[in-house]
Amino acid sequence: MSRGRLLRIALIGFALMVGLVLTAAYLGYRGSDRIQNTAQALVREHLVQSDRGTEVEAIIVKQTQDMIDELGWVLGVCFLLAAGTAGLTIWTIQRAFQKLEWHAAELAHVSWHMIDGHEKMARRFSHEMHDELGQSLSGLRRMLGRMPESRDCIGVVDEVLENVRKLSQVLRPVILDDFGLDSGLRWLCERFTQRTKILVTYESNWKQRLAEGEETHLFRITQEALTNIARHSEATAAWVSLRIAGETVNLEIVDNGRGMQLQTRNRHPSLGMVGMRARARQLGGELVVENRKEGGLRIHIEVPLKQVDANAEQEDSNFVG
Repeated sequence: MSRGRLLRIALIGFALMVGLVLTAAYLGYRGSDRIQNTAQALVREHLVQSDRGTEVEAIIVKQTQDMIDELGWVLGVCFLLAAGTAGLTIWTIQRAFQKLEWHAAELAHVSWHMIDGHEKMARRFSHEMHDELGQSLSGLRRMLGRMPESRDCIGVVDEVLENVRKLSQVLRPVILDDFGLDSGLRWLCERFTQRTKILVTYESNWKQRLAEGEETHLFRITQEALTNIARHSEATAAWVSLRIAGETVNLEIVDNGRGMQLQTRNRHPSLGMVGMRARARQLGGELVVENRKEGGLRIHIEVPLKQVDANAEQEDSNFVG
């Protein structure tokens, strides 16, 4: 339950309590007034010509007024207690939410550093495997090519070199760093179709480069979404769309599978979904997941457009190695 909703409930409760106090005061005053008028009428009717009647009437008026005064004091104390309780409740709720927000911010900060550290480590290993180990294996293959009767060894080296390239692409696709998000998503969709036999149609109206961090996070979100489609959706087709509208980047991943089931919604979200939301929030945007009327799931990410950092390539070259 959100802070605003709890505060509204507390304020509504306080307003109801004040309303009850005022209603009780009004009813008490009306009741006392009716009692006083009835008693005065009886006194005047039976003791109209005597001093005793005047005395009894004065006593009734005084006792009624004392009762009204006492009722006012009691209601005033009730009002102060209600106000104090409501104020204490609101203050406690505010403090509790402040602590929760602080803990959530700390957790998000730590989680984000873990994600960012994992991304940097994956990039470093990918580049080193692609550049250093790949070049070493290629050199070894050329050396073996000069030696007679080394065909079997060359075959083993070729297989190892291919595995190194595949692992490098899994860790961090070189095409994403060299050519940008559009090429990276197109490559990802084609590779996903080849691997899973699920036809993925990719569309984009953007061929330019985005900021490095934005390209990385949008690529990883798409990668995780396609992984979920392969694992859980039972889909036969999917669509990935990258659209730039003004200063907004819109990324959409849609499938024709069975969608998100009710029991899945009620369970805790998967780590993959949590990571996707964290990446979208880090970009200053929002990730929306919903079932489609036609069947399947729709994931929509909307984030602000960030231009390319001119120093990004220099930073990359300094980081690796």
